[in-house]
Amino acid sequence: MAPTQREDANKMPVCPIDYGRYGHPDMVRLFQEEYRHSLWLRIEATVAEVQAELGLIPSDAAEDIVETARPEVVTLERTMEIEARTRHDVAALFEAIAERCRGPGARWVHFGLTSNDVKDTALALQLRAAFDVLIPQVESLMDTLAERAEETVNLVAVGRSHGQHAVPITYGLRFAVWLDEIRRHRLRLLAARERATVGKIAGATGSHAALGPRGLELQERVLTELGLNAPVATTQIVQRDRHAEAVLALANLAATLDKIATDLRSLQRTEIAETFEPFARGKQVGSSAMPHKRNPVTCEKICGIARLIRSLAAPALENVISWEERDISHSSTERFVIPQAFILTDYIVREMNRVVAGLTIDESAVKRNLELSNGSILSEFIVTQLTLAGMDRPVAHSILQEVSQEAAEQGRHLLDVASTHPRLSGVIDTIPLDLERYYESIREVSREIVRRAVDQYRVDIWHQDTDEEVE
Repeated sequence: MAPTQREDANKMPVCPIDYGRYGHPDMVRLFQEEYRHSLWLRIEATVAEVQAELGLIPSDAAEDIVETARPEVVTLERTMEIEARTRHDVAALFEAIAERCRGPGARWVHFGLTSNDVKDTALALQLRAAFDVLIPQVESLMDTLAERAEETVNLVAVGRSHGQHAVPITYGLRFAVWLDEIRRHRLRLLAARERATVGKIAGATGSHAALGPRGLELQERVLTELGLNAPVATTQIVQRDRHAEAVLALANLAATLDKIATDLRSLQRTEIAETFEPFARGKQVGSSAMPHKRNPVTCEKICGIARLIRSLAAPALENVISWEERDISHSSTERFVIPQAFILTDYIVREMNRVVAGLTIDESAVKRNLELSNGSILSEFIVTQLTLAGMDRPVAHSILQEVSQEAAEQGRHLLDVASTHPRLSGVIDTIPLDLERYYESIREVSREIVRRAVDQYRVDIWHQDTDEEVE
């Protein structure tokens, strides 16, 4: 007998997630067939239990179903055997339960339900569990960014815009910007979690036709028992705008991680060499050809995986569209999109946390780059002081542009050229050009920004913890 495609896949995994290259076990297991199958069984058992409480099915039938609908009784392997014949996964499930029932449960399995009552409710449980794994990892990354921001709040470095040297900043400010951006992503994830963790027990087309007025009460009680939110209105499926929002939140988070990783990759260039991601000295190999290489491979990996995560946003949005009360055009797509989006996002959040925590900053290189452009980064400072001294700012800007170009061409310090410029002669010596005071003002503002970013992040976490205690 020839092996099935599923058996071949189990023997020879193709996806890097499946053979363990990417993905953390805590997240991966939530999207494995064994876990999903256990959730389907749990939902069938919970529905039967509540139906008995409402008098919709006999109590002994519910007891039989609850006792039977367990993974150690109704195995995934047996359900898959039946599915190979029925070509319908949920039909295979309730048939597998029915054949193992010892009492009257077989008659009442899946009573009043449609497939997506089970599948969409199970998906909501998977999403809730996935968010519960991911969000603490995001919070851990925020902790690390806050620590690095406070640690480097006074480390003045050259700022860059368009890849060119600009006015100075601090590394603390750089980390604070990343922290505040990740903080916003956390809020988006919390909001998406609330709207995505919605199930349904509404029958075919969502009209509760099989159970009539008791259907709404059944749905409310089952979903409450499962810890899920109840929808106001559904068709035969839970509407996919909810899932699209979740995937878009992940894609947005991945974009920020890509941005951070790209910045860190740039700062690891040989010509800049200010930061270095963790490297296992004596063990890790940077290049098979060049022994000296210490490549930013983790940051590059984050950037590459982030591209894939962002690409999943498009099919997630396409899945919002469905014919009338339902079709299953979304089903095959979701089998790829949702697991990959969560598994890969969780993975690069963890990797980014490891990079930031272990990031080495070469302060001598930071200082060297700050002075590399012979004072050209002071041009704005000089323009400001000239304006305060009475010169029209457009005039001061025009003069400093000329002075900067001359200094660059001659390889001289900006202040030296400015002091001998005909239009600044006798002026430049009269304005306050205390560079240490200038740098200290940058540090002072940086300290305030870092304080605000860290305080806001801590307030958000505190509010969340308080809300959970109240609940």
